[in-house]
Amino acid sequence: MNATLERFNELPPSEARQELLACCASASWAGQLAARRPYVNVDDLRTVSATIFDDLGWNDVLEGLSAHPRIGDRAKGAGTEAAWSKQEQSAAATSEQTERDELIARNVEYEERFGHVFLIFATGKSAAEILANVRARLTNDEETEREVVRDELRKIADLRLTKWFEQ
Repeated sequence: MNATLERFNELPPSEARQELLACCASASWAGQLAARRPYVNVDDLRTVSATIFDDLGWNDVLEGLSAHPRIGDRAKGAGTEAAWSKQEQSAAATSEQTERDELIARNVEYEERFGHVFLIFATGKSAAEILANVRARLTNDEETEREVVRDELRKIADLRLTKWFEQ
């Protein structure tokens, strides 16, 4: 068994929840994932995480979004979550000024339309891909966009779980 996973399995419930909040700020997700320990391997943990995401209420998803900076903005702080966010958004942060300006404008438009930050699994995506994605998602109805946001948040949490347990 992975040493990090073994340590995680042995943590008191409150500490396990706190550790998971670096992967996703949804207290419900973190609490449920911690409560279903022990995990045999990281794939088992990731599968349970995905199942929990399917059942999260919208307010829980919004809570998960609360820790995410606007795409293209730098995450504040020095913790694990801020470091991961900086890595994940590196393409947007290094894009050309015209792309950054449009991204800022589309972020504002998105937030006005949907009432929350635009969230995308940005790892491996260029600024142009992110811009194309936000433009396309601005045409979604609210229900469709909520499902897209849930899936993007799930993918980010999954990546962070993988990083954490592969350290």
